[in-house]
Amino acid sequence: MEKAMAIAFMLLANVCRASAATITVPSGGDLHAALMNARPGDTIALERGGTYVGNFTLPSKDGAEFITIRTAGADEVGEGQRTTVEAARSFAKLRSPNTQPAFQTAPGAHHWRLSLVELQGAGSGEVLALGNGSSAQRSLADVPHDIVVDRCYIHGDAATGTKRCVALNSGATTINGSYISDCKQVGQEAQAIGGWNGPGPYTISNNYVEGAGENIMFGGADPTIRDLVPSDIRITGNLIAKPVAWRSEKWTVKNLFELKNARRVTIDHNLIEYNWPQAQSGYGILFTVRNQDGGCPWCVVEDIVFEHNVFRHSAAGISILGFDDNHPSRQARSIAIRNNIIADIDERNWGGNGYAFLLTGGPRDVTIDHNTVVQEHAHGLVLVEGPPILGFTFTNNIARHNDYGILGTNHSPGADTISTYFPASEIVANVIADADAGRYPRGNRFPSSAEFRAQFVSYDSGDYRLIATSSWRRAGSDGRDLGADIEAERFPLNRDPLDRRPQH
Repeated sequence: MEKAMAIAFMLLANVCRASAATITVPSGGDLHAALMNARPGDTIALERGGTYVGNFTLPSKDGAEFITIRTAGADEVGEGQRTTVEAARSFAKLRSPNTQPAFQTAPGAHHWRLSLVELQGAGSGEVLALGNGSSAQRSLADVPHDIVVDRCYIHGDAATGTKRCVALNSGATTINGSYISDCKQVGQEAQAIGGWNGPGPYTISNNYVEGAGENIMFGGADPTIRDLVPSDIRITGNLIAKPVAWRSEKWTVKNLFELKNARRVTIDHNLIEYNWPQAQSGYGILFTVRNQDGGCPWCVVEDIVFEHNVFRHSAAGISILGFDDNHPSRQARSIAIRNNIIADIDERNWGGNGYAFLLTGGPRDVTIDHNTVVQEHAHGLVLVEGPPILGFTFTNNIARHNDYGILGTNHSPGADTISTYFPASEIVANVIADADAGRYPRGNRFPSSAEFRAQFVSYDSGDYRLIATSSWRRAGSDGRDLGADIEAERFPLNRDPLDRRPQH
């Protein structure tokens, strides 16, 4: 009986595979008809280098096999690789003729894959709209899901930009190996990837992500689905950056990454770089809970892990807000920042105040552990204001004190601030170079700047591994080396492959 069932299953599988078709659409052909006629398992093959102008919709279909839309022929970029602008020259090009998306999804659409295609948009609209951010999407049944964006080139117009390259209001969506650029506007925020009305889960991996307002943001508008919090998000292996040339251009610049409403988010093994004050104060990473328009009192930022990243070349570092100071929200909590290289957070190079960490509004259970922080010119290390922060852990970090070290509003650096803002905190096994030891808890180290620099393999060139003879090896409260665990973990490339050097 079991053997008969297995044979039947194999026959059924072969029938399903045999029924899958390749629908070829020539340049300028009727792509809309192909989308409507495609069946689960089919491939829609677009002409290499061909152009398709329109506002195309991915319809909802029965079945759980992916329908793939891709450029015909051999893969220009192999699986697991990241596409480039040069590689995308041979891709089929899907271009919006207006401010509406080149591609959008019908309510409940699912099991679609976009692969090896170029999507172009311009103006105040979106290039790729996965799900609907408006009140038209008010229930989970309407949310598109099981969508893959694979090795695509998605961009706005080089001269006029676009407001949002990918609107991510879907469920179960993966974006990988893609190049997303020219997501920029004047006088309003633009995002490379932005979502607020989809539940997740999301995987964003191995992409180049370029946006002026925020490169990646979750939240920023109230979800119209009651109690929705974008959740189970993994952001890994990406290059998240702004072109330095934008410093002298007109685009509205805010930050590199922001969470305003999100839960269970892991940001790991990314290279994140280049941010300066313009429309905001210059913090590159924001975990700032917001009930944006007053209709989301359930909005929260919680269970966040930021680890094994290189974050550098920014006016200021990471900002954490406990409660929205404009509308009611839930408390931000359970945020871990560990094993990161945070370098060139520098007020002289990039403007701003150069603080590595800002904590306001009373977040809870914040852990900052095993980070290597490099600030040559900065007001200080940690700036805090608002109510006391419960569950604060600051351990095993390597940093410099600079002007004010750990400073709270209306308090002096060190012990006075710590006793007021960080009651029952754990602040131990840190290196805080140039600090006055009498102001800080015992169990920390306070070398000079020269001693600090001498502990690294090559401080001036950005090689922040500890030298073999460093006394900071195996000196952590957990028996590990102080600072980021650079040798034991896979870090992103030390040099940006696009070689965006600072232009001061």
